[in-house]
Amino acid sequence: MVAITLLATIMFTSCDRVAPNYYGVLMENYGKSGKSDYSKVQGRVNTMFSAGTELFQVPAWEQRAAFTDDKDQERILHLKASDNTEFTAKPIYSYKAIPSKVVDLVFQNSRLGSGEGFMRSLEDNVLEPRIYDIIKEESRRYTTDTLMAQGGSLTFEERVQAVIKKAFEESGLELISFSSNLDFSAKVKEKIDTRNEVNTNISVLDQQIMEQRKRNELAALQAEQNKIISSGITPQLLQQQFIDKWDGKTPLYGNTPLTLLRSVN
Repeated sequence: MVAITLLATIMFTSCDRVAPNYYGVLMENYGKSGKSDYSKVQGRVNTMFSAGTELFQVPAWEQRAAFTDDKDQERILHLKASDNTEFTAKPIYSYKAIPSKVVDLVFQNSRLGSGEGFMRSLEDNVLEPRIYDIIKEESRRYTTDTLMAQGGSLTFEERVQAVIKKAFEESGLELISFSSNLDFSAKVKEKIDTRNEVNTNISVLDQQIMEQRKRNELAALQAEQNKIISSGITPQLLQQQFIDKWDGKTPLYGNTPLTLLRSVN
C-alpha cells in the first residue's frame, strides 16, 4: 500500500502542467522522427516515464521586444542607403504566437530550450537577426533623399513591416506592430536641409518668372488694344459721336462740328 501511494505521489509530482494563458507543445522521443514527435497539449502532462520527453510552453499573449545587447542595453543598427549614406535604426516590435502554428514554432526552434527563456532566446537568435537582414536589404533600395523626404520613411516602414510580417508568419508568429525608428547624422540632416532650401528657392523663382512672363504678355496685349483703338478715332467719328449724343435743343458753346452747323442751317 505504501509502495502504491509512493508511486502515485511520484507520478503526480513528475507531471508538468501547462500554465494558464500558455500554449503547451510536447516533444517525445527526442524529436527524432521530426514534426510527428511534437503535439499540442494542455493541462497536466507526464514527462518522467517517457525518454526524450520535454514540454514547451509558449505565451499566448502579445510579446513586446526591442533590440538589446548582452547587458540589456539598447542596440543600434547601422545601415546604408543606396547612395552609400549611413544611417541608424532602433527597431521595436510586438508579436504573438499563432495558435494553429504553435507546433511549427516549437518544432523549428526546439534547439533554443524549453524554459522561461525560450521566447527571449527566440528573439535573440531567430527573430532579430532576421529583422536586421530584412532592414539592411530594404535600405539598399532607397536613397537618402527618398528616406528623408515627406512620407519617404513611412513608405520604407510599410515595406519593411510587410516583409517582416510574412517572415514571422512562416515561423508561426503574428507581427502586431513594428517601428524601425530611423535616424541620420547631423551632417546628413544639414546637407538635406540645405538642398531642400535651395530647391524651395528655385521653385519660388520659377513661379516669379512665370508670373512676370504673364504680366509682360498682358501689358503687350493692352498696348496692342490701345493702338487699335487710337488708330480708329477720326474727326468724322468724333463728329458722329457728338451728333448722336446732342438732343438738338441744348445750346451749343465752343467749337461746333461743321457738319452739325450745316445740318441745322
